[in-house]
Amino acid sequence: MPTIKTPIIPTQQQFVKAHALHELDKKAICIFAATGFFLDTDTYWQDKKVLPAASECNIDDNGFLIKSNPWFQWHYSPRDISFDKVLEEFTFLFEQIVSEQVKDTKVILPLSGGLDSRTQAVALAKLETPVTSYSYSFKGGFSESGIGKEIAKVCGFDFKKFTIESGYLWPKLEELASINQCYSDFTHPRQMAVVEEFEKMEGVFSLGHWGDVLFDRGAPEGTKEEDLLDIILKKIVKKGGMELATALWQEWELEDDFESYLRERIVTLLNTIEIENPSSKLRAFKSLYWAPRWTSVNLSVFEAIHAITLPYYDDRMCEFICTIPEEYLADRKLQIAYIKQQSPALARITWQDHKPFNLFTFEKNKAPHNLPYRIGSKLKREVKNKMGKPYIQRNWELQFLGMENDEKLQEQLFSENLHPFISKPLLARFYNNFKTVDAVKYSHPLSMLLTLKVWDNNLRNK
Repeated sequence: MPTIKTPIIPTQQQFVKAHALHELDKKAICIFAATGFFLDTDTYWQDKKVLPAASECNIDDNGFLIKSNPWFQWHYSPRDISFDKVLEEFTFLFEQIVSEQVKDTKVILPLSGGLDSRTQAVALAKLETPVTSYSYSFKGGFSESGIGKEIAKVCGFDFKKFTIESGYLWPKLEELASINQCYSDFTHPRQMAVVEEFEKMEGVFSLGHWGDVLFDRGAPEGTKEEDLLDIILKKIVKKGGMELATALWQEWELEDDFESYLRERIVTLLNTIEIENPSSKLRAFKSLYWAPRWTSVNLSVFEAIHAITLPYYDDRMCEFICTIPEEYLADRKLQIAYIKQQSPALARITWQDHKPFNLFTFEKNKAPHNLPYRIGSKLKREVKNKMGKPYIQRNWELQFLGMENDEKLQEQLFSENLHPFISKPLLARFYNNFKTVDAVKYSHPLSMLLTLKVWDNNLRNK
């Protein structure tokens, strides 16, 4: 009987058979529609499951899951330790993990204006391995590449700047579906726009995913355990997601109501996490159910081109986090202190979340200190809008706005009737709401309906 041991945060979904009917799991699909990811071990099918994280799973010779037992459980066991000592331990552990992961190979490093990739840049700059870094910005949006270029210059990395053009998704729709198997919607993996450029690069990707979850407060200060359910719902249910899921639930004539079902599922999962501290418990929930089923799915685009490494996903990093007092993890304190200590020059570069301030000055990002920048930024956006050049801030704007995008979208949604899977009236309702009511609210439902349509056309019968 084969045994599979899954990592604390798996980078890939591993599918197994379950003893159930080969029928659509419509309740699971409703959660997918609301949140953008499948919950726990759910898939499109009742007889197909994903192996749970941090578990030893027994599989029979026919591929059926016999049983699974956790080999690691998230916990909160804070040590009586000083911040300086924690910083010392983090420095050693993080740099050890990065060094072991990349070995002596060339490295490809995505650089953003945030802290996760900047923390990696510090560690990679200490190694002798060649690093090719890059950033991408939306056409007509904030130039994230400007910050990335500054970081690369300080570290001595090669740097490439990419611009994500409008409508990049349509010619790559089927390719993306084959990569992520429609387990994530299509408007988030903007790296699909530059896969040809990635193929020209050499080395392994060093990706900074999940650092912002591990190294920040899990829940707002003052949160009580009874608040967690509503906080999670607010975090994972996208704008318009509840409305879409409810509409599908009703169309498929499922029993009871969707919101009650979702709340019950989340409560059940929360009750399996034996942590009293609300902040730590919420971080554990995200790491168990959000990271493997959403973040990791989108890693598949990188992995289809080159090998990937993820220092924040490392089992040792997860175990380390469980022993650190929440007050040291809150507000990115450890990463900020690490960058300031190890590379003051990188710390002086603008922090995108607090622009125009940096890691030494970000606490000034409040009135009146930030008013000149905020006023100037607003004026620039208004001028662009008046010139017919809207300021692009979100992935979906590049995919769904404009005449050419609209033609492609309608072609995908309405070329064939999905009934009885999804009726044309339901598709038309959410499309029309996007066009005439609230594009921001209905962009997620539209993206999910597109994903479900592509899955039904290309993967349902495979």
